[in-house]
Amino acid sequence: MNKIIPHLWYDKEAKEAAVLYTKAFRDSRIMGSTILRDTPSGDTEIVDFELMGTRFQAISAGPYFTFNPSISLMVSLNAKEEVERLWSVLSEGGEALMPLQEYPFSKLYGWVKDKFGLTWQLMFVEDEARQKIKPSLLFSNGVCGLAEEAVRFYLEVFEDSSIAWINHYREGEAQDKEARVNFAAFTLSNMEMVAMDNGMGGDFTFTEAFSLIVFCKNQLEIDYYWEKLSADPAAEQCGWIKDKYGLSWQIIPEGLDELLVQGSEEEISRATKAFLQMKKIDLKELERVRKGS
Repeated sequence: MNKIIPHLWYDKEAKEAAVLYTKAFRDSRIMGSTILRDTPSGDTEIVDFELMGTRFQAISAGPYFTFNPSISLMVSLNAKEEVERLWSVLSEGGEALMPLQEYPFSKLYGWVKDKFGLTWQLMFVEDEARQKIKPSLLFSNGVCGLAEEAVRFYLEVFEDSSIAWINHYREGEAQDKEARVNFAAFTLSNMEMVAMDNGMGGDFTFTEAFSLIVFCKNQLEIDYYWEKLSADPAAEQCGWIKDKYGLSWQIIPEGLDELLVQGSEEEISRATKAFLQMKKIDLKELERVRKGS
């Protein structure tokens, strides 16, 4: 299991989106789905799926959060016809943010918002990428200029992490005077990611629509990541936190789905109610309540 995976929030379309993506991307599959009963959003569906080796989780939990370009998915492919095919699929019913064409940094690149609002950066690369799909963080508005600081902070928090490279804007290149980094490639716990300051400006910010799940082996790990990353007490709920840059994380135990969906109806109901009342997940308490002891 990957330590960190992207999590996508939809109103009602999580399964529909997962079906579209797994059909569009080669070597992809839906791994399973789970229904959580009687949440504040009603019955919510959680869908696990994999796209070209990268695992995702999506949830249908109401119209509370919407995607924006602050986090997109960068797709690196070494076949131009594959870039063009994916562009055709993902742009249907969506919107082109940057047209598919040649740019100084790529012979074929395009940035598109799909019909669900999720944004994708499709890029032709000469060499085959090890991880073809990478979360891309765009630091804008109040956190523009903090991309490099954030990357170095995350590297201190997570093991098996490193920076591949960081490139900076040249003088006068960025329209937003606060922008510093035009591209940073880094790895957190073996998850490859990208970060940049928004040189074009923009008032959008990170939202809960796109969060990063951190799977924890035990309570010790839950406590560690919670202490290191949580910076907004008002955002703490059901394992969710926001860090000091506004990025949302979910600090949850491995096998949480099993705790919430396996067992008798009474066990599942007790566990779900206890989970929904928690901020940081307390494994002992969750198991105690689940057993009714």
